[in-house]
Amino acid sequence: MLDRGICPDTVFFNTIMDRLCKNERVMEAQDLFDLMVHMGVKPDVCTYNTLIGGYLFVGKMDEVSKLLDNMVSIGMEPDVITYNILIDGYSKNGKIDDALVVFRGILERKDKPSVITFNIMIGALLKCRRKEEAKDLFDGIWAKGLVPDVVTYSLMIQKLIEEGSLQESDDLFLSMEKNGYPANSCMLNAIVRRLLQKGEMPRAGTYLSKIDERNFTLEASTTSLLTALASVGKCQEYKGLLPEKYHCFLEQGTD
Repeated sequence: MLDRGICPDTVFFNTIMDRLCKNERVMEAQDLFDLMVHMGVKPDVCTYNTLIGGYLFVGKMDEVSKLLDNMVSIGMEPDVITYNILIDGYSKNGKIDDALVVFRGILERKDKPSVITFNIMIGALLKCRRKEEAKDLFDGIWAKGLVPDVVTYSLMIQKLIEEGSLQESDDLFLSMEKNGYPANSCMLNAIVRRLLQKGEMPRAGTYLSKIDERNFTLEASTTSLLTALASVGKCQEYKGLLPEKYHCFLEQGTD
């Protein structure tokens, strides 16, 4: 392209940098960024978001700080996506408190956080077993003029199941659907897997029935778990607790 006098634009650079970062080739993405600036092609917020995400993915936190400082120095404001990337990246690098600082910073800005922002932060807190803080965020979504989506509810319900708060999880599920947010296939499969892992077969059977009622299909990981559970020698007992349609998976596990 360059030999033929064709000058790549910002979108071109962003696309190649994104692919490099997703393959952990962040230094090559940085080289492209430097070439981009050298050629007079202006980076945009997407350019910085891509590179920030790449450095977070490989755990190079110092480079992330440099890029953020660079953005500020040229008068470019991070957007909600930037903050989402930072929260997710800090959390995955074990810096949950840094992620919370970023999250609280968004709440103080004029720009509203998105439900996705809440979902990322809630999910990170739950993984760190900081349930009360996650619940506070869940309860605070409405105060920001937002409403939880299926992902938000799914995160909370799965955590409640994991902790054995089964009635609370059922109540939250019913509240979600009553508020006009029907569970999708992904969510129901995830709930079934959590219940199976906890050995809560009757409740798992109830949610399997919901999958049937809505003409959803079982995900491969759900069927594998059903088959694996049958190998513990309780096939006949489990058959009485699950819909007949799923007995075949239990029988496979005893072969």
